[in-house]
Amino acid sequence: MIDEQTEKPRSSFWKELPILLGVAILVAVLVRAFVLQTFFIPSPSMENTLKIDDRVLVNKLVYDFRSPHRGEVIVFKAPTEWSGNPDGEDFIKRVIGVAGDHVVCCDRSGPQERLVINGKPIDEPFIYPGNRPADQDFDITVPAGRLWVMGDHREASGDSLEHWQQSGQDITEATIPTDRVVGRAFTVFWPVGRATWLTVPKGFDGIPNP
Repeated sequence: MIDEQTEKPRSSFWKELPILLGVAILVAVLVRAFVLQTFFIPSPSMENTLKIDDRVLVNKLVYDFRSPHRGEVIVFKAPTEWSGNPDGEDFIKRVIGVAGDHVVCCDRSGPQERLVINGKPIDEPFIYPGNRPADQDFDITVPAGRLWVMGDHREASGDSLEHWQQSGQDITEATIPTDRVVGRAFTVFWPVGRATWLTVPKGFDGIPNP
């Protein structure tokens, strides 16, 4: 009698196990496709905020409800002119200017050079030590539907400034369309010793609208 009573739940478990595994896999695939995804950092372009071999977690859903904000770290599909790959390649940079923003380098009225966004100089303590805010003066206005992005390691980043220079100051080629943004990188989760939130630096507070 005892054997018959215990056999049914065991049999039921093994029959349901493939279904449970299938549901778990489906949920994981849906989460990765539409909500969260991990990305590996392959280059020094965002040092020291992000270092080579760091893993970040990216929110792929947030920009379905709003546009990227200044100071956020984003992952995007790089234009072919940036990556040389017609199939697209994921880049990670910091948003410096959004549509309509007037971005200038540099304000030199204080103890150090600063980028100026819509007339407000911004402090960027996250820039790689020894780097200037930009290696060349520039004065641009971000077109509608596009973003001006830069790496935190300004001297080692293939970003909007580099492509503005290389394209003969073509602002369209120097910026990325917002519809190519994959999502917002919001935390470093690996290695564990470097785990941290990727918050918007305070220097971006109080920038006036264009």
